[in-house]
Amino acid sequence: MSSSGAQPLAPWRWLGVPMLQVILATFLLALPLRFWGLSLPEPVFALPVVYAWAVIRPSMLAPVGVMLMGFYLDLLWGNPLGFWAVCLLLPYGLVLSGRAMLAGQSRLFMWAWYSAATALALGAGYIFTMLDTQNAPSLVSVGWQFLATVVLYPFADRLIDLFEDADVRFR
Repeated sequence: MSSSGAQPLAPWRWLGVPMLQVILATFLLALPLRFWGLSLPEPVFALPVVYAWAVIRPSMLAPVGVMLMGFYLDLLWGNPLGFWAVCLLLPYGLVLSGRAMLAGQSRLFMWAWYSAATALALGAGYIFTMLDTQNAPSLVSVGWQFLATVVLYPFADRLIDLFEDADVRFR
C-alpha cells in the first residue's frame, strides 16, 4: 500500500507534527470569517489523524494525543470538557480493533472505514449534545460537517502512506 519510502517512526514525526497541524488548521477555520455571507465549514480535522494513528500501529501515546486534541476542540468550540475527547476515542478504538482487517485493503475500502469512523464520532457528538441540551442539533449542519470531514480522507491516507511500513514489528 505504501508507494513511497517509509519514514522512521519517531513519535514527534507521526504524532507531534500531525497534532500541531490539526491544532493550526482547526484554529484557522474557527476564525469568524464570512465569504458572500457564508461561513467556512467546520470539519473535524482531528478525525483523519485519529484514523491514521489507529491504522499505523498500536501505541500508548496515540490515545493521549487523541484526548489532547479532543480537549483542544472542547476549549476552542466551547463544549463541555471531554466531549470531543470521547467522540474521538470511540472511532479510534473501533479502527484500532479492526486494524488487522484493514491491512492491505484498497483506498476505497479504507475511505469507507474512515467514513464509518466519522459517522460514529459525529453520531456520538449528536447524541451527547442532544442529551446535554435536551434539544436535537440540526441534522443538516451535522450532515454538512460529516461531508466536510469525509472529504479530508486524503490527509489520513497520506499519513498512513508515510508511516505504515516504518515499524516492522507491526506488519
